[in-house]
Amino acid sequence: MIEFWFAVLVLAWMLYFVLEGFDFGVGILGPFLGRSAHERGAIIRTVGPFWDGNEVWLVAAIGVTFAAFPDWYAALLSALYLPMVLVLLLLAVRGVALEFRGKHDSAAWRRRCDRLLSLSSAGIVLLWGAVLGILVDGLALGAGGEVTGTGLARSLGPLFTPAAGIGALAALLAAILLGATFLALRTTGPVRRRARDLARHAATGGAVTLLFIGIGTGSRLVLAAAALVFVAGLQARRSREATAFTAVAVAVAAAVFAVFTVHGEVVLRSTLDPAWSLTREGAAAGPEALRLLTVAGVLILPGVLVYQAWSYWVFRRRVASERVSS
Repeated sequence: MIEFWFAVLVLAWMLYFVLEGFDFGVGILGPFLGRSAHERGAIIRTVGPFWDGNEVWLVAAIGVTFAAFPDWYAALLSALYLPMVLVLLLLAVRGVALEFRGKHDSAAWRRRCDRLLSLSSAGIVLLWGAVLGILVDGLALGAGGEVTGTGLARSLGPLFTPAAGIGALAALLAAILLGATFLALRTTGPVRRRARDLARHAATGGAVTLLFIGIGTGSRLVLAAAALVFVAGLQARRSREATAFTAVAVAVAAAVFAVFTVHGEVVLRSTLDPAWSLTREGAAAGPEALRLLTVAGVLILPGVLVYQAWSYWVFRRRVASERVSS
């Protein structure tokens, strides 16, 4: 059951970073790809039916980590509590910007909401990317699994490491690519053309970044993700938006999978002594807790997947970014 719940946890994180990834990308790109109030409104409408549902996977991922791997949860959250608080605050800002954008009939108000949405989305992406980099690099774990250090250096120090910086840059590129290919797939008119052009150029930067990360880590999954991003750029050039978006989504999922499996059985590497690293078995809850969790998971998770797939099917039509004459 440990392996089963580790697989569920990784799947939840993959779904979160792919589905919320295009939400964040759309939020970041809105003020840049939308040249008028109508176009920016069309951009926001592409994610309107989905963004809050996509956040369910963050709740699922954190919940599974807490319930199935409590020691892993405790080490991560105690070490990175300030970055996690910042993520939650920025998620709140993003939600307010999305929900309140249309509550006041003022062009200036909507522009401010669009800027807040773009900045908060970028901040969230950079922080999550840094966290993924930290997962690859490891933390200063002691013999008992506790994180060493005190004060701000304990919580903010890991963010200022090369691994965290590379993760933040890679995450920002991934979000821009997901957002651009999603907008090209979901819109018509000028926004579609601009998003498609951006996807072509961003794919080159994304493929090169992933290539260097793959070579540095020796991960074949990351190298495969680099190839997929390159293919996405070619597909965007040929106006095959669905294929381009799918390639980027699979690349992001592969990169996230690589992060969680790069150290094999070790889920959190100790930078002080490899013997002090947390393993899946060492971080897992007891058999009784895992059995109870399995019953709840079998009842709930399939329903969430079916409902979310249905919502994407219902809102599958493109959003017009050009003004349609009545």
